[in-house]
Amino acid sequence: MRAIVLKEIGAPENLVLADVPMPVMADNEVLLQVKAISINPVDAYVRRTKEALDQVYAYKGTEEYIILGWDVAGIVTKTGKAVNKFKIGDEVFGNFKFLGQANAYAEYVAAPEKELVLKPGNVSFESAAGATMAALTAWVSIVNHGNIKKGDKIIIHGASGGVGHYAVQLAKYFGAYVIGVASEANKEFVLGLGADEFIDYKTQKFEEIITDADIVHDAVWSEDLNHLERSLKALKAGGTLLSLVIYPDEAFKEKAKKEKNVTALHISVSPNETYENDLEFIAGLLSTGKIRTHVSHVFPLEEMDKAHTMIQTKNTVGKIIVKP
Repeated sequence: MRAIVLKEIGAPENLVLADVPMPVMADNEVLLQVKAISINPVDAYVRRTKEALDQVYAYKGTEEYIILGWDVAGIVTKTGKAVNKFKIGDEVFGNFKFLGQANAYAEYVAAPEKELVLKPGNVSFESAAGATMAALTAWVSIVNHGNIKKGDKIIIHGASGGVGHYAVQLAKYFGAYVIGVASEANKEFVLGLGADEFIDYKTQKFEEIITDADIVHDAVWSEDLNHLERSLKALKAGGTLLSLVIYPDEAFKEKAKKEKNVTALHISVSPNETYENDLEFIAGLLSTGKIRTHVSHVFPLEEMDKAHTMIQTKNTVGKIIVKP
């Protein structure tokens, strides 16, 4: 089968098309014909960073091929003997084996049945694939950890991005007042998602405009705590700061709690006891149109390098999808 193999850590051009053996299923896995692959910023980070390859991909050094990717939508073509959740022909989607080796950049993948859900019939493979890691991350952040509820005021940074555009829609679904932060060029897009207010991060200081937020969903790619300090200023006493990229250290957490009784958390997604239910709820929201996936670009498998070049700019609107 065709797959995209990482020759060595580095530039997007190191992702090359190759013929590799078909995956071998475990008893609890299904074999999927991949119809759509979702590309995330973490994919590019793993591609170019040895530490991330070791930690996120669980690189051992003995792999014949390094095949990245964790988000797919596809059709079940074979089931392991212990599988009872799906049958051949089922259309499914999911984010699986994260952290680990999912090997999703391929025409076929072997995936655990517990980490997939049925794709609604009225939702495209592209939309379903997009709503895996990104939508789950938004869900885990603002629902599982933020406990968002009707009437909450939430600031969503990166509101036009992959995670952000789902976060806006989920927050509105739960009845929150949403302030979307993005660049001016994406103002109409963010407001069109349902945001009640928009802040242009390039020309406005959000922490001076909003100082009484209940929740801040901070997905800014920054190397220091400065942005979290600004987000802390935008919260009212007793609020919640949800950081998706920066790891707030213990000193910052203690300061946030002492000065404003703010709970600061780092958010990450991996399969857990709520994974299936969370993803099934997201599938239902997609089916009923309560949330939607904005697909900004679709690339063929052989142009994976172009998808990576685009995702690593960190200013993509919505989702990038690759199709085998």
